[in-house]
Amino acid sequence: MREPKILRLRGLGFLLATATLALDQLSKWLILNVIMKPPFFIELTPVLNLVLGYNRGVSFGMLRSDSEIGRWLLSALAILIICALTIWLLRVDKIRLSIALGLIIGGAIGNVTDRIMIGAVVDFIDLHLGGFHWPAFNVADMAITIGAAILILDTIFDYKSDGKTDGR
Repeated sequence: MREPKILRLRGLGFLLATATLALDQLSKWLILNVIMKPPFFIELTPVLNLVLGYNRGVSFGMLRSDSEIGRWLLSALAILIICALTIWLLRVDKIRLSIALGLIIGGAIGNVTDRIMIGAVVDFIDLHLGGFHWPAFNVADMAITIGAAILILDTIFDYKSDGKTDGR
């Protein structure tokens, strides 16, 4: 009876990855082809703007590379990570891990798609408070962040439930 549960968990993870990828690519298509034609800045609320940005690096523009080789190296690294996470997803036995990995895989594929197709990741969500602006991000980035947070919380709670809180 264990196998049907694992198959459902895998299916959930792949469904989330597909939905995340679709939502990410749809949102970026709308930004590029409908919303940001011609504006590059739209104030939505006192703390939320839409901006058009192209990230040629990784998180927060780190490892930024305007060269073609950098674009392809970052894409290749991301694809390797996606493959490793997919192998992990094929072995999950917990719903939290399935959800987390599905979100991360879908988000990573979304950003790799941008990097391959346009040469950079399209970012458009600008959160700010006063003069502090969080770096612009997108739906894929949100999915990756939420998935990573779920992985961390799952690790912490599993660690505590195993009785390993005394430092051994």
